[in-house]
Formats: sequence, C-alpha cells, structure tokens
Amino acid sequence: MSDEDKDTENEASGQQRQKLIVTKQKWARDGRLLTGAPGDKARDRLPPGQRIVKDWPVLDLGVTPKLDLEKWRLRIDGAVTNRVIWNWNEFLDQPHLEITSDIHCVTGWSRYDNRWVGIPAHHILSLVQPSPEAKHCIFYSRDGYTTNVSFDRFAEENVLLAFKWNGDVLSAAHGGPVRILMPDWYFWKSAKWLRRIEFSAEDKPGYWEIRGYHNEGDPWKEERYSDE
Repeated sequence: MSDEDKDTENEASGQQRQKLIVTKQKWARDGRLLTGAPGDKARDRLPPGQRIVKDWPVLDLGVTPKLDLEKWRLRIDGAVTNRVIWNWNEFLDQPHLEITSDIHCVTGWSRYDNRWVGIPAHHILSLVQPSPEAKHCIFYSRDGYTTNVSFDRFAEENVLLAFKWNGDVLSAAHGGPVRILMPDWYFWKSAKWLRRIEFSAEDKPGYWEIRGYHNEGDPWKEERYSDE
C-alpha cells in the first residue's frame, strides 16, 4: 500500500470513528434504550432493554489491528510487585479455564451461551501480586481504546483473558488474539485486542466512559450512561 493509500485509509477510519462518537454521545444524551425498570440478576437472565440475537455483531472504532503473533506482547504492570511481559507462547503456557457466559452489549443486544477459553484473572493476580493501593484496572487495546474497571470486578471468578470462542480461536474481528471477558458487565468493558493491563490506585475512565457512558456498566441496573 502506498503512503497516499495509507493516508486515505487513515482519514476514512478517522471519519468513521468521529461519526461513531457523535452517534453514541447522542445516545447518552437521549438515554437510548433506558427502560427505568432495573432487573433482578438472580431472577432475570435478560437485562432490561435488551433483545436476544443469534449472531455476534461486530462493533469497534473502525480499525481492526493487523497483528503478527511473533511480535505480539502482553504487558501487565502498574501497582504490582511483579511486572509481566508475555510473548504469545508464554501467554499460552499459562493455566486455561473454560466457561460459558452470556454477552450483553450496551447497544441493546444479548447473546446467550458463549463458550470461552482463556487465562483466568485470578491466575494473573497470583502472579503479579497487586499492591494494596491497587483499586482499579485499566485495559489498553491495540487500536487506542481503553476502559476501566474496579479491582474487585477484575478479580471475579468468571473474568478471563479470552483467546477461544465456541471451540475456535478468537477472530480478529471479535478482538483476537486476546480480549478481556467480563461477563457480568456491559460488553464495552471486555476490551478487544488487549495489549496491556495496568493496576492503578487512581481510576482512569476510558474511551467511552469520558464520552458519556457509565463508569460501572451493570446491565441489570441499566448503567448505560453517565448521570453527569
């Protein structure tokens, strides 16, 4: 691809990203999909305002990173005792866990019974040993995306660094080779194309959190958008 072609492609992806930002900020202002009737997680499998889909829609910022597994690295650092930088083989050498979970996207769709294989978060915690002041986790993606979660939510038993879905490798379109999986929260918290996890004493709201989305993202409480 020529430099001119690359410039054109970058301009097009930038325009697509800006259009997406404008659309989602309008959703936040308008309170799109909010029902005002929070659900009961213990009783309701489908959170309020959601609909069931059979496919898996592809949502991103307009760019799918082209990754070379030979060059792939995952960094885990910040307020930890032991910093980690894994290459692909070192990542795969870690213990695996398989779970089945639902996906709940803030744009209004849910998909049931997704089978995942990944590295459990509790294994990560045992290796890096976060410091007592580590209260937050920040996820960094290879397309410039970030999102934030509290430490205790990252530590939940069903949180994975997922690299397989429904028996196959996780596709690039859906965040492969590795994405965060946080099944109990709206899916924007499950960052695609993971490149870094930072443990932090300070909360650092991410890409959509600073553009009108809720800082927490509980589907059953309809935490789609910020109250501010």
